Amino acid sequence: MKRFIPWFVLSMTLAGCGGGSSGGNDVVNKPQPIEPPVVAPDNFVANSIVTLNDSFDINQSVELFLYYPEDQLTQIQWQQSAGADVTFLADNSKAIAFTAPSAGQYTFEVSFRVNQGELQTLSQDISVAANNSPLSVRLGHAVLENNKVSLRTDLAAEIDPALLRWQQVSGPQASFSETNLDGDLVVFFDAPTVSKDSLLVFQASAVHNGVTYSDDVAVLVENSVAIAGNAYFEDRLARVFAYNLDSPYADSLVHCLYSNQLSSSCTLARLPLIAQESTSPTIDDIMDRVLVSHQWMGQRFRTFLETSDTNNDFKNLLRATTGIVISYDVRPSFYWVATGAIYLDANYFWATADERDTVNEAPDFRSDFGKELGFVMPWRYVKDNDYATRRIGASSRVDRPTSHSLYRLASLMYHELTHANDFFPSTEWFSHQSSSRILDAAQTSNFESDSLSIAYPLISDEMRALATVSFRGETANSQQRNFGPADIEPFFAQDQASDYYNYSSLREDYAMLFEELMMQVRYGVMRDVAITNQPQGEDIRANDYIVTWGQRGRVNDASVKPRVAYVAARVLPELDVAAQLATLPSPVLMQVGQDWIENLSISPDLNPSRSKMKTVQGAQPRYATKKLTDQWRYYQKPLPAK
Repeated sequence: MKRFIPWFVLSMTLAGCGGGSSGGNDVVNKPQPIEPPVVAPDNFVANSIVTLNDSFDINQSVELFLYYPEDQLTQIQWQQSAGADVTFLADNSKAIAFTAPSAGQYTFEVSFRVNQGELQTLSQDISVAANNSPLSVRLGHAVLENNKVSLRTDLAAEIDPALLRWQQVSGPQASFSETNLDGDLVVFFDAPTVSKDSLLVFQASAVHNGVTYSDDVAVLVENSVAIAGNAYFEDRLARVFAYNLDSPYADSLVHCLYSNQLSSSCTLARLPLIAQESTSPTIDDIMDRVLVSHQWMGQRFRTFLETSDTNNDFKNLLRATTGIVISYDVRPSFYWVATGAIYLDANYFWATADERDTVNEAPDFRSDFGKELGFVMPWRYVKDNDYATRRIGASSRVDRPTSHSLYRLASLMYHELTHANDFFPSTEWFSHQSSSRILDAAQTSNFESDSLSIAYPLISDEMRALATVSFRGETANSQQRNFGPADIEPFFAQDQASDYYNYSSLREDYAMLFEELMMQVRYGVMRDVAITNQPQGEDIRANDYIVTWGQRGRVNDASVKPRVAYVAARVLPELDVAAQLATLPSPVLMQVGQDWIENLSISPDLNPSRSKMKTVQGAQPRYATKKLTDQWRYYQKPLPAK
């Protein structure tokens, strides 16, 4: 069993409080400090492989750290030399972590260079007992100072998550916040500033039937070069690398797209648009522009292009970008014109529980925007009268089928790449000088979203003002706080937006129209949008939202369709817009007075045998206790000062 005897135990009790977010999480409003700020002695043996113990249980996370606090390490490569095959997903990092599949003896080796010297090799043996641990903390890893960290516990079903307690055992002080994800307590924090590589050790424990179960986890915080004073990215970024190390742009990708030293937009000569290299890019062309924090992320992205881009939509839309960044610390996803790249949250791509373990889980900072308003405008994607997206609880250590995340990822890609093709429309790909900076070239473009606002403007000033509250965090005035769902209906239903988010900016209006169209055209997936009450209380469920007005498939509404056609013809010239619009079904209005879940099955039921909403002897539908977990929000990253 994995145990750790602390030199000094710094006690810290984390108690959940706060309201629910749009993702169904309970978030603490303020970070919980650790007091007193004492650092235990560093008794780890330097210049060695460090592990918290050499004996573990099945289902526990095993961590090995290459601990050289005073030196620079390069060309790190881990491999396994004995034992049942395990998966570690950061084999070029100073830390590896994995879950042992069975009891037995395991041996691991790591090769590396110290201060550019000769290649060295170390090995480490561990044993795994046949016991099945009821509590396991995930995931130990290496992180740059000030970068984001999250740690999750896996608990046996019989252990009450409310009894879980955390403490920091040793290392520089970390200041925690917490969130409840799928019933499990997750702690998150920014790694502290360190003068040399430092190990932070934490312990989670819970009491069940008088027995205390505990597990320890360590995080290696690496000292790093200071962030440039005028850096484009002011928060610490994860260490990333080119997915294809042989890419002709391998060196430029890191510097130009994801570096704390980037202080000026790169030129198109150094990192051109993909279209400027090829107007019919292959998957290999695209992968030459991919930057990742873990190799598996690039592999999953490639698989997505191979299996889910049969119409070449995404390859064609990517022509207007300079690159793709997929990293464990990207949250939320976004497109940024300052670099010309799209930034993707790795949570969209994981296929195994081990891959998911490497993704940071810090909640969206915008979770409470709009809570003071008296209405909500929920949305969802549906297919065959059911939710299009499936969720797997984070505590379930099972593989995730591609179908579970396909529609969510596809809608994200359509949306963010619409922004890219707004700033760099196909009519202007070859009009920019190679000496121009990416940001400067984009700002000289004739934005198609501006043209849309002139040709087909949105009318409701009230919805625009409310959108600044819901999506930018501005404080609502007294009139806005007094608006109820019935007041919102004429503002929205009689205008020409496809969704509430359209009102957040001209750019988002443009992107929302194309995203919703393409999800219907390519996947037969329709978007619901509604106006409901704002439920009050701590345990709010989806059936607490009562519909005042709602519509499915609004992009084919007579008032919205001309705007959709205008956008689609410009974003993707290869698309036969008129033909595709002709195939779309008519919009369906929701049943007023019914709740959000009851309105799930409003489309004509073409496959009654596939209905997911059947009840048995008055039982509630299977979604009766569902939360509004699909309300993720897009993100507009502000432009840099120069």
